[in-house]
Amino acid sequence: MGWGKVEEHFATNIYFDPIFQCDAAKLLPGEYYYTDKNMLIVTVLGSCVSACIRDKVTGIGGMNHFMLPDVGMSDVNNPVSPSMRYGTYAMETLIDDLLKAGAKRQNLEAKVFGGGNVLKGFSQMNVGERNAKFVRHYLRTQHMPIIAEDLNDIYPRKVYFFPRTGKVLVRKIKELRNDTLVVREIEYASRLKTSAV
Repeated sequence: MGWGKVEEHFATNIYFDPIFQCDAAKLLPGEYYYTDKNMLIVTVLGSCVSACIRDKVTGIGGMNHFMLPDVGMSDVNNPVSPSMRYGTYAMETLIDDLLKAGAKRQNLEAKVFGGGNVLKGFSQMNVGERNAKFVRHYLRTQHMPIIAEDLNDIYPRKVYFFPRTGKVLVRKIKELRNDTLVVREIEYASRLKTSAV
């Protein structure tokens, strides 16, 4: 396991998962985690997106969980707008740390998830759709193959990623038991709007 450049964004919720019988890292919005160990990385996504990236030869891999901050329509195509900078930062940080841990760029492959239209009132801004479009575009420009994806739709997802093998399990959450996910994403989005990039 390595520590990221910005520790407050590196997942700190590490636990033993009794169902999968292995150590696990749980990601919240704005966090990421990577490892060379045989463990699980898990997150719950609404309009946010996660990229699961791994070296298919060494099994070094990681996942991020990001939401692009809201910007005006005139900023959407601006490559230096705050939304693009944040999305790029989330992807670059994970990829850079994977390479520092011993992954080889030519061996990297990605699986991407999330971008659901789950936040009422956010549908006009198409946050989930913009996140999905961003992650596809970013990986295409990096010449990194996307070997699996489950993006957009209206449902939140729980994603389980096993970097060592590349296996991903995705469970669509058809019925939310409480509003924790929605509250978490709204709070995260408002923090992004008020904090400097």
